[in-house]
Amino acid sequence: MSVMNSFLRSFTRLNLRTQYQQPSTVFTRRSISSTPTNFATLNQIMRGARKSFTKVSKAPALENNPQKKGVCTKVYTTKPKKPNSAIRKVARVKLSNGRVVRAYIPGEGHNLQEHSVVLLRGGRTQDLPGVRYKIIRGALDFSGVVGRSSARSKYGSKKPKDL
Repeated sequence: MSVMNSFLRSFTRLNLRTQYQQPSTVFTRRSISSTPTNFATLNQIMRGARKSFTKVSKAPALENNPQKKGVCTKVYTTKPKKPNSAIRKVARVKLSNGRVVRAYIPGEGHNLQEHSVVLLRGGRTQDLPGVRYKIIRGALDFSGVVGRSSARSKYGSKKPKDL
């Protein structure tokens, strides 16, 4: 109850400090800001209206790291959600922190198999539920896409030799 009393005292002190002046009738100026200057009511503050929400990570297994190393435990194919139709390549990966996640294998063709060491990054595959990570091509045991000429940096391909 003492917390409530001290809060009420500070709240009333805050309102006493702000003195409102009536605008003159001759020159009335409009506010530039579109946000209203209303204060939160006491009931709104009591129910926690000013509580700030913490942002939830979209890739929690990475633990705020840009990438994580992992070992493939299973490499398989799966089908996407309803409007799309394809065979997507997916791997189950055990990360260095002990978590097991599903990761998408980008690009055409791959050399991954069980026990391959891979590097993971965040980024979900929109039409595969539960796949929130992607494997980086050209890193560790995962080779780049062979014969790729455009967007080579995304797929770990070497520059083709033109003779």
